Amino acid sequence: MGCKGKDRENHCVCDAVEQILAEQEAVEEIACPTSCFSNLLSPAANPGRDTIPFILFDKKGDLFKAFGNVGELNNGSCFKTVFFRVEAVKDCCATLSLLRPVNGSGQTECCIDPCDLVALEKSEFCIEVDLDCFCAIQCLSPDLVGRAISPC
Repeated sequence: MGCKGKDRENHCVCDAVEQILAEQEAVEEIACPTSCFSNLLSPAANPGRDTIPFILFDKKGDLFKAFGNVGELNNGSCFKTVFFRVEAVKDCCATLSLLRPVNGSGQTECCIDPCDLVALEKSEFCIEVDLDCFCAIQCLSPDLVGRAISPC
């Protein structure tokens, strides 16, 4: 159930995630350049981008967190993240891939504050979520994903 009850018409987080997925799958022009509903993947801005990263907020206003590589099964360390990429959406349930936060030294960092974020790295780890459980979404710049970090 979303923040406004069971009324499906009031699930803006679900609508925004569905829009993000649509934009990742097919680039189109939308007027507002700063909204999750805008064309953040415009080929004129930076060709080849395929990810609109975002963060989600729960009903208390806290950032939603997920863990990747639990048990360190894939020759890497376990990580915690608040950064996501949508992979699929059906009936307001979504498959989100976890994006690893990268610090200024180019190392993936466990619990980086979004204000200190330098870059995001795609991962193979996913989580299934009910989008009705979130009250807010904030889209981030697609330029964060795969950004090259210059050594100090």
